[in-house]
Amino acid sequence: MQAPQKNTGNQSANGDVLRLSPSDNVVIALRELAAGERVAHVPEPLTSAVTRGHKIALQPIAAGENVIRYGQIIGEAKADITTGDHVHVHNLGMGAHQQDYAHASASVPLSECHEARTFDGYHRANGKVGTRNYIGILTTVNCSGSVARFIAEAAEKGGLLESFPNVDGIVPIVHGTGCGMSGENEGYAALFRTLSGYAQHPNFGGILLIGLGCEVMQVASLVGGQPIRADGALRYMTIQHEGGTRRTIERGVEELRGIAELANQAKRAPAPVSEIMVGMQCGGSDGYSGITANPALGYASDLLVRHGGTTILSETSEIYGAEHLLTRRAETEAVGEKLIERVRWWEDYTERNGGEMDNNPSPGNKRGGLTTILEKSLGAVAKGGTAPLRDVYQFGEIIDKHGFVFMDSPGFDPCSVTGQVASGANLIVFTTGRGSVSGYQPTPCIKLATNSEMYARLSEDMDLNCGDIVTEGVSIEAKGEELFEMLIRVASGAETKSEALGFGGVEFVPWQIGAVM
Repeated sequence: MQAPQKNTGNQSANGDVLRLSPSDNVVIALRELAAGERVAHVPEPLTSAVTRGHKIALQPIAAGENVIRYGQIIGEAKADITTGDHVHVHNLGMGAHQQDYAHASASVPLSECHEARTFDGYHRANGKVGTRNYIGILTTVNCSGSVARFIAEAAEKGGLLESFPNVDGIVPIVHGTGCGMSGENEGYAALFRTLSGYAQHPNFGGILLIGLGCEVMQVASLVGGQPIRADGALRYMTIQHEGGTRRTIERGVEELRGIAELANQAKRAPAPVSEIMVGMQCGGSDGYSGITANPALGYASDLLVRHGGTTILSETSEIYGAEHLLTRRAETEAVGEKLIERVRWWEDYTERNGGEMDNNPSPGNKRGGLTTILEKSLGAVAKGGTAPLRDVYQFGEIIDKHGFVFMDSPGFDPCSVTGQVASGANLIVFTTGRGSVSGYQPTPCIKLATNSEMYARLSEDMDLNCGDIVTEGVSIEAKGEELFEMLIRVASGAETKSEALGFGGVEFVPWQIGAVM
């Protein structure tokens, strides 16, 4: 890796504030600032105290005029704003906005990397490569969740895996749905894709599928007429057919032993990095997210795409207002239209459920300096780098193209990651400014801190500090390269902080769409 470089581009910082684009009419506070202080770029003293990560007006902004950050509109003034004012929820709102989607007008292929990079992964019979080798106990319905956990506990107490050193562990995948729902609507289809995707995920060396027996999401529907796993490492049963809890646990442990014998045959072997598929997430975002960790992840995303790999951007409700930046990068006009179709669906979905797209950002986002969904989305889209958008997928739909893609999902992080894993992500990278503690078995999660202060507080949970982009002048490019190397190490078996802490047992959250009956 090259030595860290100083920041380049349009950003201008002096230790007190950061101006992201010459056309911006606000700057970002880089430390706690007091009322009356004078700072660079702002010709007048500050009219009030401003928290780190929050915005300061560079010039007068009349009520109804646009506020500009990243060189893009992030909302309009709700009241007259004077030079040196704190700009936030009290004087900045979303306002009306229209975007020129200009489909496929800025789709420029990235140059390929001809250096043959590899990682050590688990080669599966269907051609996919896993970064971990777990056994999954997958449930069709909430009613079989406890029994799935009982089976895992019995196997652990009995030392079942002691004879199978190549198996990383047993992961019960339990959830709160699978019944009390229509068997034909989009909610059923989303759950079906999710369970099917986990059943064939390359990070599982084998699957035990457990149902109750009378649920809407039938075991027979998932396994009937299709070979879910090419290696045959799938067993299934229902509690009602087996004769209750005790008998199901006993048979379940027996079946796990047979699955473990198959899974243990897998050993790590070199694979091209083109087999890495990264789900990209941000949660607990702050005013630094779009300045540090997200663009660094975007640079790493471009590097992986240049090596033939795949990166997945999601959280449709959190690209709202910045979707035009993606449609312009769409590989074709049809791909751009697919993205806008999902945005329109979300507008309708929120309206009929009594919400609105600007219900985001969250209270924590706002405390961190983000004011409108437009502002949050512009920072979130930075995770996607500059690569052309190859395709748009439904939640949990198997991703069949290499490159940069989009998967539709809510902004709720556990749900969004669940969809990405079901779609095939064998790594997750998660940026956070406020702090996040979570994991997503069977897929390892790399946590990026957007600021050095939070990294110091939560260092036991964070894998990489991106705050030094501001505090030390490390370049986006150097941090992106550092992250790219970390991706390869983790894909090869290096343990992440969330894995070491044991996270991943409760973060499987399928998207529940539609009435619960």
